[in-house]
Amino acid sequence: MEHQGLSTTMRRILLLINCLILAVGICGGPLMMRLYYVEGGSRVWFSSWLQTAGWPLTLIPLAILYFYRRKTEGSNAKFYFITPRIFIASFVIGIVTGVDDFLYSWGGSKLPVSTSSLLLAAQLAFTAVGAFFIVKLKFTPYSINAVVLLTVGAVLLGVRSNGDRPKGVTSKAYILGFMMTLLAAALYGVILPCIELIYLKAKQAITATLVLEIQMVMCFAATAFCTVGMIVNNDFTAILREAKQFNLGEARYYTVVVWTTIVWQCFFVGVIGVIYCSSSLMSGVMIAVLLPVTEVLAVVFFRENFSGEKGLALFLSLWGFVSYFYGEFRQIKNKSPKTEMTTTRIESV
Repeated sequence: MEHQGLSTTMRRILLLINCLILAVGICGGPLMMRLYYVEGGSRVWFSSWLQTAGWPLTLIPLAILYFYRRKTEGSNAKFYFITPRIFIASFVIGIVTGVDDFLYSWGGSKLPVSTSSLLLAAQLAFTAVGAFFIVKLKFTPYSINAVVLLTVGAVLLGVRSNGDRPKGVTSKAYILGFMMTLLAAALYGVILPCIELIYLKAKQAITATLVLEIQMVMCFAATAFCTVGMIVNNDFTAILREAKQFNLGEARYYTVVVWTTIVWQCFFVGVIGVIYCSSSLMSGVMIAVLLPVTEVLAVVFFRENFSGEKGLALFLSLWGFVSYFYGEFRQIKNKSPKTEMTTTRIESV
């Protein structure tokens, strides 16, 4: 049976697993999207669509969890846990996510991976502010220090990328892409606390199944929104032509498309899982701290310059990461066993 009252050890294990899944998504997603554009792809709505089109993959763990419940609970096992109220909230957030995907894809078509790091920096700042106002998240000196360090480090990467403008991109298009990226950051900085708010206002047990159901509905809504954009923009008819003209070949075009959907799905599953096990701010911190890894991979695969500013940003990001988790460790250490037992008992009711 799925219990929402998780022990501290189990919650840490789940948090680690979700962080690893998120790492695959946040490091691989931007690189796959950039690969699509660099090798001849140009359909922004299609690129947006790919970010959430992997939502049917969520049916696999949902099916496994359902059969596990059938085995332990028999015919009394519920087929799904999501309520109409949570479904509507998730669907609305999914539509907003679709808008955010389009803004991010448009910016990504004009900016190198290193410059898009500004998106991650701004997103962390907006997530921190959004979490403070939407879910009343309390800051500690360690979390404030982490937010400042991670933001400064990531902004440094974006601001100091003067010579990184891709070939064929005009100054006007570059600036517009920069602004679209910032807008996407602001929007996603609000989305993360809203997901956490759904958990807090659910009025029911928050189980792994419910978390996956919320994520699936969100990605389905975002995909539906982008599908409308693709239809209006005639992307479906242009895909076949684009595949034949792809620099890496038609077969590898579809390989890139498939792996892009899989990698981005890891991002969304990881994000919502980290929020479930910790908080929306923790998701923002994880996204920001993985930024240096994305930078290194961009240098390796796209031969982008790794300047002194990027080295300094790596140091600041690691410092912020250590600061945040040291603060979390101190909070757990200061929590008395009695309080922890009481919290677990209340969650299990």
